[in-house]
Amino acid sequence: MKVRRVTTGHNAQGKAVFVSDSEVDAATVALIPGAEFHRLWGADRAPEFPDDGSQPAGAGYFPPLGGYRFMMFSVPPQTTPHPEGGDRQAMGREIKATLPGLAEHMERNNPGMHTTDTVDFEYIISGEVWLELDDGASMHLRAGDTVVQNGTRHAWRNKGAEPCRIVVFMLGVPRHPPGLEVASRIGSAALGTSGTDLGT
Repeated sequence: MKVRRVTTGHNAQGKAVFVSDSEVDAATVALIPGAEFHRLWGADRAPEFPDDGSQPAGAGYFPPLGGYRFMMFSVPPQTTPHPEGGDRQAMGREIKATLPGLAEHMERNNPGMHTTDTVDFEYIISGEVWLELDDGASMHLRAGDTVVQNGTRHAWRNKGAEPCRIVVFMLGVPRHPPGLEVASRIGSAALGTSGTDLGT
């Protein structure tokens, strides 16, 4: 699926202009079949205006402190078949190259559970999804619902029959301890969960 992205900026005279009108392809990885990730915009620092509207640098999936990301992602149903066999090391290299930093935040013994150094503003476009927090607390979300995620440990579980599409804006913020430390420290101690390994 392609997503249309229109961007604006300023010309040499400081006037507001359209800079681009393009289609952004979805990124997919073998380890998460059925999932799509559209990385629409982002930067590793706060913007300054006026600017020419060119796309800033921002390689990591999650933003650093002061950075931001604007994305759309889909959560496939839990019934989506997972790959059997295959080169798991190659799949691991693929997800790290395609979505840098996403896999590293995931808890090894708790599929999909992760904690990030961000505040996330999310809007459910279509489908339905269950947002899971600590101790099994869960909230059923449908198209039109919104979520403000304040650096909380969480996972997305799609118990429905169709993919759930979500738009998210993530802002990098201070967090103590950092999300990567949380993943390594409590990943093996927390209760296991089942379902599609996916999250933002």
